Amino acid sequence: MIRAILTDIEGTTSSIAFVHDTLFPYARERMYAFLRAHTEEPEVLAHMQAVAEEAGCAPEPDAVAAELLAWMDADRKATSLKAIQGMIWQQGYAEGRLHGHVYPDTPEWLHAWHTRGLALYVYSSGSVAAQKLIFGHSVAGDLCGYFSDFFDTRVGGKKEVASYAAICSQIGLAGSEILFLSDIGAELDAAAAADMQTCQLLRDTSAEPADAHPQARDFAEVNARFALS
Repeated sequence: MIRAILTDIEGTTSSIAFVHDTLFPYARERMYAFLRAHTEEPEVLAHMQAVAEEAGCAPEPDAVAAELLAWMDADRKATSLKAIQGMIWQQGYAEGRLHGHVYPDTPEWLHAWHTRGLALYVYSSGSVAAQKLIFGHSVAGDLCGYFSDFFDTRVGGKKEVASYAAICSQIGLAGSEILFLSDIGAELDAAAAADMQTCQLLRDTSAEPADAHPQARDFAEVNARFALS
């Protein structure tokens, strides 16, 4: 029996294009200016020092910004990169320059599943802060209240079985009681190895089908396939 749903964001609740075509360029354009303006803030400084230690560069704004942009080019899932991106996005959301994209059916099914009593969780490579910004400032309003908790790379990589085992432990449910939704086959493989139930979302025609897992084009199909409500 499924008692909880753990969902990815990109390609699952929200458009991949929003992250890559809106959020990433927004952070890139403001990286240097943000670090220069906030270098004295303890949280920012701590992340700058972590980047400098890992990259072997000076812990000053321009050097760290250059390294972070290189990490973005390489699609690194580094915690400090995600944290600083999240801070930049937070400003954008607060100023009304950004609104989190969600697919039209996302609010409907989050509401339906939450009302049914299913516990809802998010697991994304983006920082927890960034996740809350997308859902808290979404085009459909504040959706954060539907979720019981959020997980990011601090629990481990999304293609690592141990990450999903850790999430099971933190949620307090057996893997078989959790349904993991993602568009990425390798993530679904790892979740299945931790005994989670899985479903691949194929919202984007460029997504590579993972035939080892049940598939759905939208949340209505997920709901019907697993008889969730």
